[in-house]
Amino acid sequence: MATQTSTNLTGAITTRYTQAYQRAAEVERLYDQLAAPIGAPQFELEQRRGLGSTYTFNFISDMTPSVQTISEDDDISTQLLRDATSTVTPTSLADGLRWSQLVDISAYTDYTAARAEVLGRGMMESVDNKAKAAALQGNLVVRAAARASLDAGTTTHNWTEAGIWAAVALAQSLKCPNFVDAQGRKMLMAIAHPDAYYDLFHGGNVVSAAIYQDKNILFTGELGEIANCKLIISPSAKVFGAAGADHASSMNTGSGYTLSSGENALATSIRVTTATNIGSGRYLTIGTEETGNTHFDDNERVKQVSGTTTSVIVGQGANGGIRFDHALGATVYNNDSVYPVAYGSPKSLVKIFAQEVGEFGELVGPNKTGTVEQWTTLAWKWFGAYGRMAENYIVRGEYSSSLDA
Repeated sequence: MATQTSTNLTGAITTRYTQAYQRAAEVERLYDQLAAPIGAPQFELEQRRGLGSTYTFNFISDMTPSVQTISEDDDISTQLLRDATSTVTPTSLADGLRWSQLVDISAYTDYTAARAEVLGRGMMESVDNKAKAAALQGNLVVRAAARASLDAGTTTHNWTEAGIWAAVALAQSLKCPNFVDAQGRKMLMAIAHPDAYYDLFHGGNVVSAAIYQDKNILFTGELGEIANCKLIISPSAKVFGAAGADHASSMNTGSGYTLSSGENALATSIRVTTATNIGSGRYLTIGTEETGNTHFDDNERVKQVSGTTTSVIVGQGANGGIRFDHALGATVYNNDSVYPVAYGSPKSLVKIFAQEVGEFGELVGPNKTGTVEQWTTLAWKWFGAYGRMAENYIVRGEYSSSLDA
């Protein structure tokens, strides 16, 4: 008699968990909205030259406007078109989980399905970080002062309606590609953090428009667009934590502020070498200060609520603690944060991914491992890249937030 086992149902089991993985992966995309996938046949399995390959995109110059008249005796002078290139180098990403059979035996919930969703979110955040870095590391930047001098208490350093108009004017002047909305209008979009949005929303013109034209946005917080620019506001938007002006009671003075011991994800308190001014400022940033075009994906901001050298904090972890592991000696700052805003369109970045693995990566497992299959593994993998097509395809604005003052 044939016996139905989980081994016989490997395909069905994988499909079930893939759906949970894909559902979570689709939700998390943010900076990926600035990228359009392109055809890259050399990245397909039968022709791929390896992950060290670079993919080259060509640009042809415009013609200079002509002032020539047509002669009856001489031919016209012809022009030469110049070309330029942009290159993108693909890479690979992967991560996974492993747990013991005892966890499955003891758990009342479908642990594998829950972890598949966690993997989906982790995959898309990891991949979206690649898009984020490509979008925010360019040289075309608008800001009222150098990043390290952006001051939360200075109104002209905050994100304002005028700031959007200035950034959009620059983008349009430099021929940043637009997208066409359902009404046929040429638009850009701006991706920003809610802290920066606070100052924009409470600007006089916006509040007046809300009061006299659409009172609902005062309650929903939905602004929509300014200067033909769609606003995309998300707490997942990049923040350069503590990268702005020093707080009036700064932790930068003295012998330095670092973690006196390593802290694991979900910790609800942190230990620091010194504690002077640790209660000052809106947030503490744990991690390396981001200057210039440096990005650190495991930097995080937490709220200090009590304590000194051992401080109770509230963070973005699932339990209200910290999200990531931090090593002994990681820096801790309380200075003003800087909020970058990416102005662009779905044509601003290029996205490449391996067709055989897919845009959302591939879920691998669940697989049994160990001599007596005492562990289960579940993982994801992705091959691809994001790149800036050209410097004039995206503008980065940098602002402070009055909430940090």
